[in-house]
Amino acid sequence: MTTLVPDTAAPARTPRRGPGRPRNEDIDAQVLAAVLELIDEKEEVTAARIVSRSGVSRAALYRRWPSLTTLVAAALDVGRYVPPPIPTDGNLRDAIMDAILGTPLEGDNAGYPEERLRQRIRLAMADRTLQKAYWASHVSRRRAPLVDALRTGIERGDLRAGLDPEACFDLIAGVFYYQLVVRGERMDEPQTMERCRAAVDVAWRGMAAEQ
Repeated sequence: MTTLVPDTAAPARTPRRGPGRPRNEDIDAQVLAAVLELIDEKEEVTAARIVSRSGVSRAALYRRWPSLTTLVAAALDVGRYVPPPIPTDGNLRDAIMDAILGTPLEGDNAGYPEERLRQRIRLAMADRTLQKAYWASHVSRRRAPLVDALRTGIERGDLRAGLDPEACFDLIAGVFYYQLVVRGERMDEPQTMERCRAAVDVAWRGMAAEQ
């Protein structure tokens, strides 16, 4: 299992360095790619191994990321994006359901396959510091569009007054994480998505304002 270890670990291989010094705009990409290679290969993530893989100096590494934990959190976000705002000028339930079921929360975005998501979950569960760092820098901002839409629904009376939009999001997100983490299902399987759709529909009925 990939773990964060002290910087005293020996380099894994000869540096992959081309002629001359890397251009500044390439450094971030080189480092993040090196970290993802280590994660995908289930090797220990150390500063020495990252330097060896990327050809970037240790000094340049720590100028950009204050710790290995924040660096791994940044690498795990490569290929992800912040979802656009959810339209709230029409049927809010349909708009939210489309947003959730069209891209299931942690979705299978281009460049971010499900196996990478599973590895991110494994790493986060093994390292609470990494879990908190990833939450603060990445996950919390990705939930914002859906939380904002839920808040709008509460304010205009589509959803029950007094609901906590953050708690509503957690309820919905739990539907997908349970399938992925507990049941070990693939999110691209039709039966898995149908189960998620049914569960989200139950949650929505519980949140909806009485008509």
